[in-house]
Amino acid sequence: MENWRKSSYSGPDDGNNCVEIATHPTHISIRDSKTPTTTLTFPPAAFSVFLDALKTTP
Repeated sequence: MENWRKSSYSGPDDGNNCVEIATHPTHISIRDSKTPTTTLTFPPAAFSVFLDALKTTP
């Protein structure tokens, strides 16, 4: 079972409009709370690359 957490950027008025993350030793999963059955799953090293790419995207 996944233990999902809301993004720290999600405010109390966001309702179900947020990004959620679940971490495990072998993978990290993210999903949009509006469509919780669709997830992206990464090995930890690939997730770091994904985050770095998001930070550099205009």
